[in-house]
Amino acid sequence: MRPTALALLLALSLPATTMIQAAPASDGPIPAAVTKALADPARQADAADDARRKLAEVMTFAEVKPGQRVLELVPGSGYWTRAFSAIVGTHGHVYTVWPDEMGKYSAKSFANWQNLVATPHYANVSLLKQPAAQLSAPQPVDLVFTAQNYHDYHDSFMGPVDMVKFDKEVYAALKPGGLFVVIDHVAPAGSGIADTDTLHRIDPAVVKQEVEAAGFVFDGESQALHNPADTHDKKVFDPSIRGHTDQFIYRFRKPAK
Repeated sequence: MRPTALALLLALSLPATTMIQAAPASDGPIPAAVTKALADPARQADAADDARRKLAEVMTFAEVKPGQRVLELVPGSGYWTRAFSAIVGTHGHVYTVWPDEMGKYSAKSFANWQNLVATPHYANVSLLKQPAAQLSAPQPVDLVFTAQNYHDYHDSFMGPVDMVKFDKEVYAALKPGGLFVVIDHVAPAGSGIADTDTLHRIDPAVVKQEVEAAGFVFDGESQALHNPADTHDKKVFDPSIRGHTDQFIYRFRKPAK
């Protein structure tokens, strides 16, 4: 028996879970610009989370490059923003969108954000405060990015937002060929949007359906934040799973023509 055939038989004999765990999440080599950004001294406080949040892998998957313009939805603490700022550099720009409706839930974060955009080191970061249902950008961007917030747009406190209209606004904000990258907590298959306001999770199939309906083409997914140990039935803030939820990372592309 040839070695390749033997290896195939051995692989097929392993339990499915073993094979899944043995498959590393990889989105290709890490670009030099991303590696350099991770070493930015201004990110020192963020660095401890880089391995857990798979920053290098996510930025590689999002195809972020120097000189690009990025639109980030609901930036929160600024973890992703500081990385975007370092990667796109002085010739690029990062627009951060704070929906008006998030104000009462994130007043402290918003105050911190006002300080961040006033810092000279982040001169390439701007703050856009606008209604959740009226997304717009000052100029066409290369990437629209949201991490753990797409599900919020379905909730009553945000409107709820008409997601058909919203995803079309994302589409309009992008240059031809631009990307829309969505990271969010996985809800049980078939649950739709039932858990967005309770568990803070969303069925990935719903996201894919909604975004594609706006004209986007599904361009791939990353397994970097996949956690098979997450049973998808706990609130994302539950101490047993917080910071380690199973998350999907979808990339959608606006057609070049």
